Amino acid sequence: MKVLKFGGTSVGTVESINLVIDIIQSNLHKGEDIAVVYSALGGVTNRLIEIGKLASEGSNQYMEHLHSVEERHFNVIRGLIDIKSQSAIIAKIKGLFNEIEDLLRGISLIRELSPRTLDFLVSFGERLSTTIITVTLNARGTQAEYLDAREVIKTNSHFGHAEVNFKVTNELIQTYFENHTAVQCITGFVSSNEENITTTLGRGGSDYTASIFGAALNAEVIEIWTDVNGMMTADPRKVKNAFTIPSISYAEAMELSHFGAKVIYPPSLTPAFQKNIPVKVLNTFDSSNPGTTVSKEIIKKEYSITGISSIDDISLVNLQGNGMIGVAGVSAKLFSLLAANQISVILISQASSEHSICFAVDPKSANKVQSILEEGFSIEIGCGDIENISIQHNLSIVAVVGEGMKASSGTSGKLFSVLGKNGINVIATAQGSSELNISVVIRKKDISKALNAIHEAFFQIDGLTLNIFVLGPSGLIGKTLLQQINDQKAYLKKNKNLNLKIAGIANTKKMLLDPNGIDMAHWKKNLDEHGELVNLSEFIEDIQVLNLPYSIFVDCSADKDIVQHYYPLLDSNISIVTPNKVANSGTYAQYQALQQITQKRNVKFLYETNVGAGLPIINTLQGLINSGDEIHKIEAVLSGTLAFIFNSFSVGQKFVDVVKDAKAKGYTEPDPRDDLSGTDVARKILILAREAGHQLEFKDVEINKLLNEACLAAPSVEDFYKALDADNSRFEQLLLEAEGKDQALRFIATLEDGKASIGLKSVSKSHPFYNLSGSENIVSFTTERYKNNPLVVKGPGAGAEVTAMGVFADIISLSSNFQ
Repeated sequence: MKVLKFGGTSVGTVESINLVIDIIQSNLHKGEDIAVVYSALGGVTNRLIEIGKLASEGSNQYMEHLHSVEERHFNVIRGLIDIKSQSAIIAKIKGLFNEIEDLLRGISLIRELSPRTLDFLVSFGERLSTTIITVTLNARGTQAEYLDAREVIKTNSHFGHAEVNFKVTNELIQTYFENHTAVQCITGFVSSNEENITTTLGRGGSDYTASIFGAALNAEVIEIWTDVNGMMTADPRKVKNAFTIPSISYAEAMELSHFGAKVIYPPSLTPAFQKNIPVKVLNTFDSSNPGTTVSKEIIKKEYSITGISSIDDISLVNLQGNGMIGVAGVSAKLFSLLAANQISVILISQASSEHSICFAVDPKSANKVQSILEEGFSIEIGCGDIENISIQHNLSIVAVVGEGMKASSGTSGKLFSVLGKNGINVIATAQGSSELNISVVIRKKDISKALNAIHEAFFQIDGLTLNIFVLGPSGLIGKTLLQQINDQKAYLKKNKNLNLKIAGIANTKKMLLDPNGIDMAHWKKNLDEHGELVNLSEFIEDIQVLNLPYSIFVDCSADKDIVQHYYPLLDSNISIVTPNKVANSGTYAQYQALQQITQKRNVKFLYETNVGAGLPIINTLQGLINSGDEIHKIEAVLSGTLAFIFNSFSVGQKFVDVVKDAKAKGYTEPDPRDDLSGTDVARKILILAREAGHQLEFKDVEINKLLNEACLAAPSVEDFYKALDADNSRFEQLLLEAEGKDQALRFIATLEDGKASIGLKSVSKSHPFYNLSGSENIVSFTTERYKNNPLVVKGPGAGAEVTAMGVFADIISLSSNFQ
């Protein structure tokens, strides 16, 4: 024997009822012995309650609403049954609606809708749907009988949530089935008391009906047919990667249900579980899916947790005071007051010091709770034993549930680590000694972020997803970075189980955000066609509002005012990666503030490409310092442009011609003075000085100018070339002097004894900078450990490819921090 139950969504339309009939007939063709329980058509129970309330308030609109419900049922009949066979069922359904009209007329006259009357009114929902489906089955060749559950399920008179008399009920069900061999079509939700007055079974009533029948008949299985593929690891509306849980224990189902999973209501299935009857949760609209099996058996799973559930909106009440410490009976009094006023408590957390107790309630009850407690503890408040009763609103609960937590160490640590790395503050927490559930209270705005981050961390079905927002995608570095990400994403997914999702892009004209990800192969077209006019402040605010887990802001712009937006991003726990030097080479106070906020929020601000493009210069310096080494001196060639110029400058050449050649090959800015002034090099050595712990400002960097005043003051590039040509003899002399000593000219930045300087120097063949070629950068670290033989980092220090690669490497490094 199998008992099948179809919920409201399964019997909501002609199409879905046809699917229900297919499932029933498929079972019968397989030789299964079945009984079937039906809910009312989807939404009808709520409509009947609303109509009853309208009638009790004396509103004439109730008849209009009732006729709408009546017409819906007639439309279902017309869609299911051949027109020649409709008259009898239409007459039967019309008779039921006439009864409803008479009942509502009485409610309207006395202006009262008692629980007893309401039970009778809502019972029509299941009676109507079951009648229609029974007739349809018979019309399609399946012998079926209508069974009004009120005949066999007997309860007390607690209307709205009646308690079943199982001894009498079981006997009636068993006797009835001994004498009826056709498929029984059973009304869910409804029952009756000893006087045969209609009662209802409360929340999950139709599931409860199926469980009662299954237990009484010793069914081998109970199938709950709904509109989802069983119970999911998380709410699929909030977590896209949620998947069906194949098997789950009754205790796990109970916990998930308590914290928001609404697929089934486990208490309603108690009769089945008391007889160890498994319950399958299946999808009417995907009948081949195996769904979820709920049973008492605990099956070892691949993951340490079974599922994640949540309650989106709660209020947290906190009762605290020194007078509570060691005083017996405070908790008892608190919860007695709440129980006496029918306040349901969702979660409880108490400090081990007994200094405070906090508990979660429905926000609708929060103000009432405060009044109850202030009155109930007025004496304790008056004498100062209780200092404060406070309520926090706009909070949510996330619950991590699983039998596997008992045998798996570190679940709590992993949970809190994931939340911490995403900047989600835990306001309260609770865990039972059974280790079945860990619940945390967080801000409501973080609920989606928390669910997705926790799901990724514990289930890792689709790997870790980094949500990346790129500013400056149209520049050389930004464009190259997006291309590199697009080229490498398949490798990262396959070998690192890492997903890179571009969730937002903005250039100087337009901005585009898409939490589902922007197609990297066609980002420019999408930005042009679907992007909004750019407003950088709005773009930053939208990133914060999206609040996606594992968010990274990548600044590939040259915007000098961008720093003001770094602070709110970091404060929202959004990591930043940038080749833009403006933040770190501004005032020291600005540099320090960024460092402090990253530490405070446990978020990353990565800028390896500020110095030396893709070369590991800053990471090397940080590694030396963090490991306890002492920095004595840093020497560096930090300009690819100046490196190329002085590597190319030889006797017999004019210096101005070398500069023009460098510009023609793309090594310089449109105005070469931007490179030859040394300002960029000064910023880079300033950044290294600060990383080494020196509190320097830009003005503290000694700049030994390469160009004379005439060159710097020239009104145009052409005039600059003329002035540089006029100064050629000075450069020739410098070159001749260097070569006369068998040395080479290099534009070097130096940090020594806390002082930073830049300028043109000549170096001997023994110096690591002598053999520099092309546009290479090089950095030499002389430290306590590398005193006699400096640590040297050398390689290409400019160019879109290597700079974008450095930015990309910083992004990838963040994935390790998030895991």
